[in-house]
Amino acid sequence: MDELDTPVLDNHLHLDPEHGQGMDAVRDFERLGGTHLLVVNKPSWHLGPVPSEQGDFRRAFEATLDAVADANEILPGKAWPVLGVHPGLISHLLDEGYSPEEARDLMQSGLDLAAEYVDDGHALALKTGRPHYEVSDAVWDASNAVLKHGLELGAEHDCAVQLHTEGTDDLTEVAEWAEARGLPAENVVKHYAGGELAGPTPSVMSEKERLLTAAEAGEPFLMETDFVDDPDRPGAVLGPKTVPRRVRWLLAEGHDDAVATAHVETPKDVYGIDTEATLDRDE
Repeated sequence: MDELDTPVLDNHLHLDPEHGQGMDAVRDFERLGGTHLLVVNKPSWHLGPVPSEQGDFRRAFEATLDAVADANEILPGKAWPVLGVHPGLISHLLDEGYSPEEARDLMQSGLDLAAEYVDDGHALALKTGRPHYEVSDAVWDASNAVLKHGLELGAEHDCAVQLHTEGTDDLTEVAEWAEARGLPAENVVKHYAGGELAGPTPSVMSEKERLLTAAEAGEPFLMETDFVDDPDRPGAVLGPKTVPRRVRWLLAEGHDDAVATAHVETPKDVYGIDTEATLDRDE
């Protein structure tokens, strides 16, 4: 297969070397032309018991750092960890008997721990959000408090914040929350986005229709698969080969500028990473 003359970044995927494909997924990504990864920790309840104290989040964070270190032995570019607390955890905590307020406090403490990894240079960005499914007003309010705390931490630690939210093309209000806390809206990234989004930067699911919309809009965007690396859900979301395949397709369709936007310019503007300077295909 012809070598791609561009960095290729998957902005949001998960790796689980213990239970899933792990480095085989990274090798598949690399063989198709992938160069860079942002690896998001799997939800904490996938890797052990539902957390009951702040330190319980560390297992998922450390597993992600280990996976990133292994991926960096394979990639011609670089992988970075994104650490945080999945918003769906609140429902698991409620099932364990927590009140929404107690769940909020525990989840915020998990974000505080993730921010320590950012502060010491071991993680690139944070992950937070709110449920994408129907919840009570009390749970919605608690979830928004967790989200806002994540935005505050992003501002405090000068890092980007990835969001898992409901499906929408308008998160203007969330962008305003970020700006009010000192975090530029462009440094807030909606994972699993469509081709256009008001407010934060969209991380577009790498389906052709969504990517065409993003390419034609001409606005900053990223590309992702949300690969879950779960053997119990082998067909869930998109596979690790998808982003490099879609980059080849975009280039064939004449969308060179969109590829540069998604894989060079937007990563630099949002995360401060240089996907060209960190790429060495000769290694």
